[in-house]
Amino acid sequence: MTHAESVRDAPARWPLDDEPHVERWCAYADEARGDGVFEALRRRFVQLRCPIAAGISQHDAYRRATLRGEFEAAEAFAPGLALERPDALELRIVQTLAGRVPAIVAETRADFVTLVQALTARHEPADVPASMGACLVSGLTNWDRVARHRAQWTADVGPQAASAAAWAEELRRLAPRKALYQDRVMLLSRGPYAGVPACDVGLDERTWLDRSLIVRQEHELTHYFTWRVFGAMQNHLRDELLADYVGLLRGCGEYRADVAQRVLGIDADGVCRPDARLRIYHGDAPVGDVDADMATLGRVAARATRALASVAASCGARAADLEVLARIVSTLYPRSLEDLALLDGGTLLDGASADLALGDLDAWLSSDSARTTRLASADRTPGDSTPDSAGVVEASASASDSESDSASVASGRNAARTRADKRSSG
Repeated sequence: MTHAESVRDAPARWPLDDEPHVERWCAYADEARGDGVFEALRRRFVQLRCPIAAGISQHDAYRRATLRGEFEAAEAFAPGLALERPDALELRIVQTLAGRVPAIVAETRADFVTLVQALTARHEPADVPASMGACLVSGLTNWDRVARHRAQWTADVGPQAASAAAWAEELRRLAPRKALYQDRVMLLSRGPYAGVPACDVGLDERTWLDRSLIVRQEHELTHYFTWRVFGAMQNHLRDELLADYVGLLRGCGEYRADVAQRVLGIDADGVCRPDARLRIYHGDAPVGDVDADMATLGRVAARATRALASVAASCGARAADLEVLARIVSTLYPRSLEDLALLDGGTLLDGASADLALGDLDAWLSSDSARTTRLASADRTPGDSTPDSAGVVEASASASDSESDSASVASGRNAARTRADKRSSG
């Protein structure tokens, strides 16, 4: 069965509903307005109280802090996580195609790297590629939400029944319900998108840097959208073209083929620069001579950017609307890269191109040919397919402190979904 054959109708309403953790992050954002982002989050996330150090993940105090939520154990690592500009962290609650997502913006590259290591590498000094400009952390255990769940559970069963043993049993029941205690948060870095200088896109440096942050954010969150709708988030050229389409429209207010080609590292004919981001996707080309494959892939990519530019132009002033983007991405995503390139011929959307050219966007959005689709298994949440968490719950809350009782809540390696601009973003 092909990808396109295995999909079904998606929800009729856009954007999608928020995931459960977003409500608490809105509260954190409110707190951060008075106390600062770093201090507000340190109160809730013990992960921000531990430093980056080789071997720290094996330290008993670290395990008690991060796996059991024992904040006092993190005092052994005071003053905790060291950032260059903790005062400059920004916390955003971003409206996306797939609902709202919390995003933390680091002012400096070093702080972005530190946060990635803290939330995805168990505070070990793991390598963070210079090409990584954004990181979607999935499965981040939130001890604040666990504590709130315990408080509500205690109120429900009564203080007399809320023994340590009873709470351990409740933790076991909580374990498979990951949406109740694991969060998803975006980490973002600043810098020119895909490492492209401002002069190459016809903008001044300040404007391009500001727009790059939005492009990077919206690009990454398009992958999050396909994850929620299709159950897939892939490192394929088709996915990158669509994510750039959304990112450039949302960040720059327009989608220009020449700019889309430049951030891929190709010219109008598809010829690749030596450091082209497109080279990351050589795996999408047929196996054979690398230069010949890249030449073919470059031509297909160049044609696809022109096709997408025609779609954006046909959408007019509504091109950057979230609902319009959701419909377009959902329609194009099940198709192949070759289909995307053929959009110039008007064959890809089963008549949608003609409708768009006539400016009848509303009719197209409600037509059968533009109905969005999703995987038959997409009724699961993204976290259900995610392998464990960053800052996981592994420990028992029973009087014996046996780690085996509630290890199933979420143990194992981190589950950060990390992606990059595919070139140095600094």
